[in-house]
Amino acid sequence: MAKIYCAAVDLGATSGRVILGTWSRDRLDLKEVHRFPNAFRSVGSHDYWEIGSLWNEIRTGLAKAVEALPKGASIASVGVDTWGVDHVLVNDAGRIVFPVHAYRDSRTQRGLQRLARTPAALERIYAATGIPNVFYNASLQLEETIASCPAVTDLASRCLFLPDYFNYLLSGKMENELTIASTSQLLDVNSTDWSQAALKHFHIPPSWFSKPVLAGAKLGLVKGQPGLEGAKVIAVPGHDTACAYDAMPAAPDGSDLFLSSGTWSLVGCESDKPVLGPEALKAHVANERIGDGRYRPLTNVIGFWLLEGVMKDFAKRPRTDAEWKALMAAAAKAPAPKQLLDVSDPAFANPTSMRAAIDDHLRKHKATPPKVLAGYMRLITDSLGKGHADCMRSLSRMTGKQFKRILIVGGGSKNGLMCQATADAAGLPVVSFNLEGTAVGNIARQLIALGEVKDLASFRASLARRLEKLTYTPRA
Repeated sequence: MAKIYCAAVDLGATSGRVILGTWSRDRLDLKEVHRFPNAFRSVGSHDYWEIGSLWNEIRTGLAKAVEALPKGASIASVGVDTWGVDHVLVNDAGRIVFPVHAYRDSRTQRGLQRLARTPAALERIYAATGIPNVFYNASLQLEETIASCPAVTDLASRCLFLPDYFNYLLSGKMENELTIASTSQLLDVNSTDWSQAALKHFHIPPSWFSKPVLAGAKLGLVKGQPGLEGAKVIAVPGHDTACAYDAMPAAPDGSDLFLSSGTWSLVGCESDKPVLGPEALKAHVANERIGDGRYRPLTNVIGFWLLEGVMKDFAKRPRTDAEWKALMAAAAKAPAPKQLLDVSDPAFANPTSMRAAIDDHLRKHKATPPKVLAGYMRLITDSLGKGHADCMRSLSRMTGKQFKRILIVGGGSKNGLMCQATADAAGLPVVSFNLEGTAVGNIARQLIALGEVKDLASFRASLARRLEKLTYTPRA
């Protein structure tokens, strides 16, 4: 049986990588060929992505993927996934006409508060899009862009979300992909097209978007990348969380809760219909989409962004695997915190000092802040466990689903403290897979589009037979 080679470009808010996937005899093997750091940069009072640097890293990674091929082999396809909501405004020639802001930029706060103060409008937008009012929404970003620079409506002709933009650079074709579009608060929750009511409310030109394509759409051949002649650019689920969900070897009966753990913790399930109504709005349920058009109702919990931020305030922090293990062991021995963090507190979104924000939060609850990094690690993992359990119970109530397991992928799945804390708080087993979730989901959709795999259910079944997993049983 011939081997099929696919390249997954997987960009996260703190790091990116290019992974070469090899599919043969119903088995997927991965090789990370390039990894690089990523971070937004502050200029004046605003935060921006270095889009040119990201593109250069993608090209470098794809070149390394070609170098890693066996002699005579070729890459069949390339797919790109990134974090959600961020976007690029371009003209007809594809030139960037406005700086690419980072989603943590505070520029949306005025619009966020204005919508929050008008309950009728808030309910109307949620009913139309199924996406709650959150500071990072592309809707608020674009509203602020147009308000602060009205001439941009004359300059820009298209809005491409980050995976859409990199797909364009690779293929020369401008398309909006469904899963990344669904993070924007601009997609119609009852269709796979844009919400005219939302576009009108936020004063965004409908002409900036084309009807989103479903995951698996072939955009054309890779252009201008030596060694990739003949490789197809495939619109995989552009949102990395959608890719991570696709990689989950979930039970066919829909009884699994999904947890994609990294900078953010995304807790949700798969559904044939959206979860709407007053309770869903209050719980900030986001009805994002699966690549095939169905729904991924989920809630966002600030994840290991808490730990990433705290470590900036410590001169000595783990760099090697051994140092990480030592920190985990020290955190496990630390006393259980008497007061947990409310991980939904917006004060943790992008503070100047995460340690100061956490300390202030604890003092408001008359609790003493930790003194060492291990203490913060224990506090954060226990708090995330409770946050995940709260999300599970809320989703169970709104969907009517009785979840039997929590499946976890992402970088956080390797943190045994957090996995155990989640199992304890939820009263359910947490199954951690030794799985590169986003890259696997990315490549899965490529293989389906190439006709090498029948469908997602077939891929999941094949994957489940070979996956290493670790189950955390809830303790009394």
